[in-house]
Amino acid sequence: MTEKFLMRLDEGMLAYFRGIVSEMVARFGISPAEAVARVNERYQGADISPWPDLMCHELPEYWAYGLYYFPDGDGRLPTGSEDDDEGIDVA
Repeated sequence: MTEKFLMRLDEGMLAYFRGIVSEMVARFGISPAEAVARVNERYQGADISPWPDLMCHELPEYWAYGLYYFPDGDGRLPTGSEDDDEGIDVA
C-alpha cells in the first residue's frame, strides 16, 4: 500500500493518482479524503503496473470524472465542456 491509497503504486503512479485526487478536489469541491476514498473504492486490489500504466494514456481529469459521476443511459460521462455535455443527464 502507498500512503492513503489501498493499492501498490510506484512513484510515477503515486503522482498520477495524486493528480486524480487533485482534479476531483478542484473540479467538484469534494474533500481530499472523499476523493481518496472514491479512488480506493474503485481501485483497491487492482493490479496497477509501474509508470506508465495503460491508464496513463488519459489525463487524470478523465478518471476524476468517472469516479465522481455515474455514466448516463448511453454510457457517457460529462467532460466539463458545456457544449459537449449539453445532452448528458447527470442527475
